[in-house]
Amino acid sequence: MARRRRNRKQLDLTPREINIESMAHDGRGVGRGEDGKVVFVDYALPGERVKFVPVMNRKSYLFGSTIEVLESSEHRIEPKCAVFGECGGCVLQHLDEKIQIQYKQQHLLENFKKIGNVQPDELLPPMTGPHWGYRRRARLGAKFVPKKGGMIVGFRERNTSYIQPTDKCEVLYPEVSAMFPDLRETLEKTSCNDKIPQIEISVADNAVVMIVRHLEAFIQSDLDLLTEFAKRNEVQMFLQPGNLKSVHPLYPEKPDALFYDFKEFDIRIEFLPTDFIQVNGGINDQLVSKAIELLDIQAGDKVLDLFCGVGNFTLPLARKSSNVIGVEGDQALVNRAIHNKELNKLDNVDFHFGDLFKEDMTSSSHGDWLEQKFDKILLDPPRSGAAEMIKRIPEFGASKVVYVSCGPATLARDAGVMVNEHGYKMTHVGVIDMFPHTAHVESIAVFEK
Repeated sequence: MARRRRNRKQLDLTPREINIESMAHDGRGVGRGEDGKVVFVDYALPGERVKFVPVMNRKSYLFGSTIEVLESSEHRIEPKCAVFGECGGCVLQHLDEKIQIQYKQQHLLENFKKIGNVQPDELLPPMTGPHWGYRRRARLGAKFVPKKGGMIVGFRERNTSYIQPTDKCEVLYPEVSAMFPDLRETLEKTSCNDKIPQIEISVADNAVVMIVRHLEAFIQSDLDLLTEFAKRNEVQMFLQPGNLKSVHPLYPEKPDALFYDFKEFDIRIEFLPTDFIQVNGGINDQLVSKAIELLDIQAGDKVLDLFCGVGNFTLPLARKSSNVIGVEGDQALVNRAIHNKELNKLDNVDFHFGDLFKEDMTSSSHGDWLEQKFDKILLDPPRSGAAEMIKRIPEFGASKVVYVSCGPATLARDAGVMVNEHGYKMTHVGVIDMFPHTAHVESIAVFEK
């Protein structure tokens, strides 16, 4: 089970027993202690009785970590990962995959009720895919710790900043996971092994990329070691000595452009190693198809895609619609989206920069799209939601809005505005299993006038 939190002060560490009644949004089991205080317990499931040790005490609640399961849930399964309970990357491997998605759906619906005061007319079937080897993006921590045998590479532990060493990750693409031992040994041999804090990984359809962050300049022998690693494992190796603008290729000197394809739409999306792309490629394919289906594009429809990134939804939409406009708040991503438009030889789509977290945008500084009308709108905001853009939705006159969300609470908040203030009806809602074995909840909602 999870390692106990360090540096606790004035905390009674006596093990206690508790009945778990429900599950919190972060995957912790929830029960009440003998004193009536709410207790959140790592790696405990509803219906179980567990023995736990406290790890943090607050006035109205207590955090604990399971040390023994006294009465087990029928849905508890054996975790696949050897370091589950230590590594903070996954928190639900002990729960049957089918039940994981049910809890996520339940959490989403509770948010709609409590935060937005809305309920959907219809639930879509959960969107699911492979539960293992699905992750194509990751940020690994690294640290040289002589007392632990040298270089440590892995994800952060839950509740701490410490790195959990691992030689294998069950949710990463298998070819990436297999590189862990070689990566650790290579980094340990460098002259500045204590100045390497992280490695970022991206998997494209055509290549695997690693970005090594280093706080001290590599000497030539270090560069040779990293180059040989890249050759052995057939990866593109990039270095990051400073901020994101400092990222540059080591091997090959002129790497091929990274891309992923949407075969259904005959679309290719090119991206840089530092660009955001969806973690789960298989689910992303399903999601884009489903979003376009739900928008129900008709001949002559004009579509607005807000938070469009590199064109993940916009370009497939352009295959279905007569005219699409994509808006993004990161100029570098806008430039990449324009490149992808040209790559796919599309002339019915335009991209604009716009700070979508400002309600008071003006067309003079953000483009004339602000003054236009649209038949359909797609939103795919970050976890903080789309509060400012939701306020402006009525101005665009859209009959249908599809909202893709990675934050249940902010989606519920925005849904409340759409339904209770703007007069839309929330016709469909579905949960998306973008991150199996984690507590992250991705979802999609449809609003119609």
